[in-house]
Amino acid sequence: MKRITLLLRTPSALLLAVMLLQGCNALNPLCGSARPAPSAASLSATTITFAQVQQGYLLVVTGSDIVSSSVIEINGTAVTTQVLSPTQLQVTLTETEIPGPGSASVTINTPSGNSGYEGCTSGGTSKALTLTIT
Repeated sequence: MKRITLLLRTPSALLLAVMLLQGCNALNPLCGSARPAPSAASLSATTITFAQVQQGYLLVVTGSDIVSSSVIEINGTAVTTQVLSPTQLQVTLTETEIPGPGSASVTINTPSGNSGYEGCTSGGTSKALTLTIT
């Protein structure tokens, strides 16, 4: 422990230690309040009709690590989203987001935080879930 403490007292050693501590976690306190990457687990429905879209279909996306700045993306485009909780968001789908029958890619995106330190990741996009429109 003494050897590690002495090494970290030099500026170059401190820089090396920071570079080796990658990712935002308890091991890298320099990441501060960086936002976690969200995870999408399920949709309230995986198949809907285009008639439902034309009427304005309320889609709920369930996942984890959702924060107030998280948004739902439909085919890569952010849409007006309401965050319900740290595990759920919702969006009203219309013809603007879904122009016709087919399939749509649904993701959750959290913009990156204010962390400027090397090795600190912040925010990101979840894996895609598929919504089928008949």
